Amino acid sequence: MSTPDTLTGDDSIKTWLAHPVGGPILRELLAQSGQDADVLKPVSRLAIKRLIKLSKGQFSQQMVDDLVARAAAGEVPAGSSGVADAPSAAAEASAPVVERPEWVERLDQGRFSGKTVIVTGAGSGIGRATASRIAREGGRVVAVDVSQERLDEFAAEHDGADIVTLVADITDDAKIAEIVGAAGERIDGLANIAGIMDDMTPIGELTDAVWQRVFAVNVDGTMKLMRAVAPLMVAQGSGSIVNTASEAALRGSAAGVAYTASKHAVVGLTKSTAFMYGPSGLRVNAVAPGPTITNIEAKFASPLGAERVQLAMTILPDAAEAEALAASITFLLSDDGVNINGVVLASDGGWSAA
Repeated sequence: MSTPDTLTGDDSIKTWLAHPVGGPILRELLAQSGQDADVLKPVSRLAIKRLIKLSKGQFSQQMVDDLVARAAAGEVPAGSSGVADAPSAAAEASAPVVERPEWVERLDQGRFSGKTVIVTGAGSGIGRATASRIAREGGRVVAVDVSQERLDEFAAEHDGADIVTLVADITDDAKIAEIVGAAGERIDGLANIAGIMDDMTPIGELTDAVWQRVFAVNVDGTMKLMRAVAPLMVAQGSGSIVNTASEAALRGSAAGVAYTASKHAVVGLTKSTAFMYGPSGLRVNAVAPGPTITNIEAKFASPLGAERVQLAMTILPDAAEAEALAASITFLLSDDGVNINGVVLASDGGWSAA
């Protein structure tokens, strides 16, 4: 990877950290907030200006401008040698690393024209990115979330789009009926994205409270919405449901036992429903995300859980932005996925291949 003479906001975080001037400046900034460069590893290939959006206000445009100005002035912080970090022996022995171009979302205008799609968890993360893409590709979106504030913010960002927002807990039967009612006479798609993480505990330390809460949202909520929309889709002869599984649906090393079991259950819901209703025109698939930049926080309540899961995470690929997962989900939701049914698509940067 070549080192540019002049750094800009379009250069990747990795490029900044490797730069003899930009690296020390960025590390100094991180140190002032009690962090080090490791915190940026999952997003190291993104342009540094992308931190403005991802940090939710903690990293501002002014901070990016200041970094660029300091780097241009050659302002190496006191105590820094001004030399880029030396590569490790392993890195020296490996093949040269080529800076990958940043992925850019490309819209398919009109792909969802005339279609109504319910999206849960639409206030943030993967749900918000999916709802946004459907709206921008011409679809009518019923955006569901537990936060009115997040929904209002989402709707405001898509002025002129056909968006219905609804605050609802998907474990509540009455709210399920409201969601279906808000969609109207026709429901073309359902993106079951709302979900919660567990506390990474193994079975011997698992509490009933964690098990019941995780299953209530991840399994019961998913099932309730599928149960509500399936008859309507069968009656109209078409429909697409995409459930959100996880790498934890494919392996035992990605989370605690409650989350892992819940996502395995989501796969069961997906495959059974695809088999039962496939001849009726209903397609049901699931996406299994790998590391993704979302607002779902993983907490370690168990030393054993932390030790085992963190060990497995040493082979994690770079974290993807939510928009990359939305690309996979909207593909399956749309008519582009016409011949795909009962599939669990690993959208994980290759983690499941390791």
